[in-house]
Order: sequence, then structure tokens, then C-alpha cells
Amino acid sequence: MGNVGALAGKPVMEGKGLLFKRFADIDVFDIEVATQDVEEFITVVKNIAGTFGGINLEDISAPRCFEIEKRLQAMLDIPVFHDDQHGTAVIIASGLMNALEIQGKKIGDVNIVCVGAGAAGIASMNLLGALGADKQKLLMVDSKGVLHTGRTDLNAFKRDYAVETDKHTLADACQGADVFIGLSGPDIMTVDMLNSMAANPIVFALSNPDPEINPAVALAARSDLIMATGRSDQPNQINNVLGFPFLFRGALDVRARCINIEMLKAAVYTLAELAREPVPQDVLDAYGLDALVFGKEYIIPKPFDLRLRERVPAAVSKAARDSGVARL
Repeated sequence: MGNVGALAGKPVMEGKGLLFKRFADIDVFDIEVATQDVEEFITVVKNIAGTFGGINLEDISAPRCFEIEKRLQAMLDIPVFHDDQHGTAVIIASGLMNALEIQGKKIGDVNIVCVGAGAAGIASMNLLGALGADKQKLLMVDSKGVLHTGRTDLNAFKRDYAVETDKHTLADACQGADVFIGLSGPDIMTVDMLNSMAANPIVFALSNPDPEINPAVALAARSDLIMATGRSDQPNQINNVLGFPFLFRGALDVRARCINIEMLKAAVYTLAELAREPVPQDVLDAYGLDALVFGKEYIIPKPFDLRLRERVPAAVSKAARDSGVARL
């Protein structure tokens, strides 16, 4: 929708507050800051932070979001968390770990294409790197093509993912790729691109509401495909509500000073493990399903799985204690 302004964004923020409350019993104040100035925004948040146990940043564009989050976290001794970055990254990573397991591949060996080099894309690739992905096997693509060392138009965050390659277009990048992660816009992946990928490919087409490639078209073209989208009416929905409520619940329960990489990884592993376990009847009832079994159409838990509330915060709290950022 673009930059609609602070007031028009309020319904989204109120909805986010309800998700925090309903899924993790966290009380939220939605605060819309009517400024486009980085310094002014940081000053506002810093000056009101004493009221809160944590700060969830929302809908701040890259590259400003990286600077804002980093500087606020350095100033404050409570978690400062940009959900568009790390919440998205956690859910992508947990789903991908399971998809790789099903497809018989290892994260350190696969060639990954990520379309969209903004907040979500860069944070997701950072987390996949921490989980063992090989940066030299990773191609990031923005609106002008692959991020490569010959480009002179890259900001510092994009330059970190520039590689030496003769692949300069999205079509080039897809050739032989094992994993496609779309965080960009609708219908940018063609069937030819999909068919050029390696055997047993994984496609996370997460543009919402219209994915980078239509799931029905993709699955008709490749029977060996694992497909995920951001849509609730399709299998394997990559949905941030699986992450942010439980990450904050785990952080707040031990009065963590931040949400660090160890806590993010703990959430990834716990979500991935949960999807491999038998699904309770109440989850099947909530979604009107007869069965749900770990496999190509079930690589990540459903949001209404009550085990999320028990398991993910506990794992996040333990990681906070083990990494020395917990007060309790």
C-alpha cells in the first residue's frame, strides 16, 4: 500500500496489538509516530521507552529500519525488535529447515535465490547464514537484478550480499537454484524460471495477496516442488503470528535486555520441531481438517496450535538465559 501515513496505519497496529494479546497475553499500546525523520523517530521512542518492557517496530522501510533498530537497541536495555525483519526471518527459516529435510537437502549445500533485498530479505538471509547457509551460494535480487560486485548503486546493507557472478537477472539466478524465496511482488517468477531450478526445488512465494508465482501453476509445472505462500487459504502459510507473540513472551518472561540471534535460532528450531510432531485434534477442528501430517503440505505449525504458547516462549527464555541477556 506504500506510505499511507501514521494515522492510516493505526488499524494495522491495533490488529497487531490484538494478536499479541490473544496469542501470548501481552498488553500492547499501539503508538503511531507521525514523522519520516530518522532522528525524530529515534528520539520519540527513546524518550518513552521507560514505560515499556519491549518495543516492536513495525512497517519501517529499508534501509532506515536497520539504523533505527540498531541505534535504539544500543540506547535501551529492553528488546527492540523490527518484526518485518526478524519475525519474517524466523518463520521463513523454520519452514525452510523442514522443507530441506523433506527434499533431502542440507542448508549448507543449497543454492538460494532471494528476490527482495529490503528489510525482510536481508534479515532472512542474515538468519539463514547464522543457521549454516553458505553466503557464496546465495543470490539476492532487487528491482535492478542480482546484487553483484560490479554494481555501483548498492547501499551498505546490499553490498554485504554482492557476490562475484555472471548471473545478473532473476532468470539467470533461478537456473540450478534449490530454493527461491520471494519477498517482492506478484507474478515475477515464470514457469520457465521454475523449470530451470534444480531437482526437488523449494519455492516460498510470499508476496501478499498475490504471490510471485501462482501456487496452482507452480505445482502443475513441478510435481517435485514444495510450495509455501503468505496466504491463509493455501498450505504452508508463512505467517509472522507464529513468531512475534512468542518471541516477546519468552523475552518478557525473563526480562531480557534484547532479542538476540540465539533467541531467534531457538524459535526457529522449536517451530520446526513442532511441525514434525502429531497434530492435536483441536488444531484439526479449528481448520476443519481430517488429518495433518508432516510433509510437503505441512512444513510449519498452524497459528491456532496451542502448543506454540507452551513451547516457543520457553525455548526463547532458555536461550536468553544461556546467552546472558536475561535478568530473571
